[in-house]
Amino acid sequence: MDDGGISRRTLLQGTVAAGVVTAVGGTAALAAVPGFYNPFSGYRVTGTWQDHLNRGSLGGIDYGMAVGTTLRAAGGGTVTNTPNNGTGGHTVTIRHDNGYRTQYMHLSRFLPANGTRVAMGDPVGLSGGAAGAPGSGSSTGPHVHWHMINPSGTRINPLTFLGSNPGTGLPKTSTEQDGVPGAVMWKRAQNWLRLEHGYTGPIDGVPGTNTYAALQRGVRGHGYTGPVDGVMGPNSWAGVQRLAAGWGYTGPIDGVMGPNSWRGFARFLNQDKYD
Repeated sequence: MDDGGISRRTLLQGTVAAGVVTAVGGTAALAAVPGFYNPFSGYRVTGTWQDHLNRGSLGGIDYGMAVGTTLRAAGGGTVTNTPNNGTGGHTVTIRHDNGYRTQYMHLSRFLPANGTRVAMGDPVGLSGGAAGAPGSGSSTGPHVHWHMINPSGTRINPLTFLGSNPGTGLPKTSTEQDGVPGAVMWKRAQNWLRLEHGYTGPIDGVPGTNTYAALQRGVRGHGYTGPVDGVMGPNSWAGVQRLAAGWGYTGPIDGVMGPNSWRGFARFLNQDKYD
């Protein structure tokens, strides 16, 4: 056990203070709603913001994807579903706590009911866009259309917003300093696992079976050869320690997580690419 070890109960505990909206250059940033990210970064852009402007649209970004792809909330907020919203077809709107809204269009199916509170990464609908299909609006092929609306009601480019407000991603976890795992660390872990190891659950900082199964996949390259069953045991945690060893952990590989193990794991998770 590495020095200062903590119990499994403590491992699963840890809280994070709720974030607040901050101002960046006089503009309210989507800060700690909690968090904001591009949920479509793994898909090909089939229509740029400028493409939309060139054909008379108010703007948007199209991402090509198969009909029925799960669409996830770019940030926490409250859902409103609008069936057959003109050319946009079935449209889901997420109103964030600071007055910004994100909208996804051409859905084939709504998921949460109107008024449902969602966290970043929660499913909010299924993509559509097949020409002539219910909910597709004017779409001529499978894709999702994404844009944001600022508090004054102006449609804006979410990628420009992210570029102008780099702090709107996940915050760095303090676990790197204090060795105590908490919600921010687990959000970063879930985002890493979403990007690289097939995790499809919410980015909510509450690890469960799906998070742990993805974590087991994530440490396959670090000596873990057991089942991917979402049940973490010493062999699974030993894989995490081997990963942490590449990021400053120098303790034993004994499958018992303690502050030094968590610090090494957190250094790995605090890479900018997992924001």
